[in-house]
Amino acid sequence: MPITIYHNPNCGTSRKVLGWLKEKGHQPKVVEYLKTPPDAAALKKILVGMGGAAPADILRRKGDAYEALGDVAKLKPDQLIAKMVAEPVLIERPIVVNGNRAVLCRPAERVWEIVG
Repeated sequence: MPITIYHNPNCGTSRKVLGWLKEKGHQPKVVEYLKTPPDAAALKKILVGMGGAAPADILRRKGDAYEALGDVAKLKPDQLIAKMVAEPVLIERPIVVNGNRAVLCRPAERVWEIVG
């Protein structure tokens, strides 16, 4: 199964992680998630791959979309996932998936936790 990176080409950290993967000989599937957002099932699978992480663990906490959420603590997990699907800018990046494991590469070096 190929490695997948949920990537934003305008993000320096995302570009760095993609470059490292390619330098190590990987040919990852690149998903520009702002153009092709993951659906709710894909986000839930990513969270399971992160060891059962909560949706808030992959929430990008910057920008107008985040401010519009109001009190995030009041949102149920499925509500937060629905907001991320509707506005993928709310998803922090890059997320790398390798098999059934996933990691949010913040900092970028976290990619080595699941990719050799």
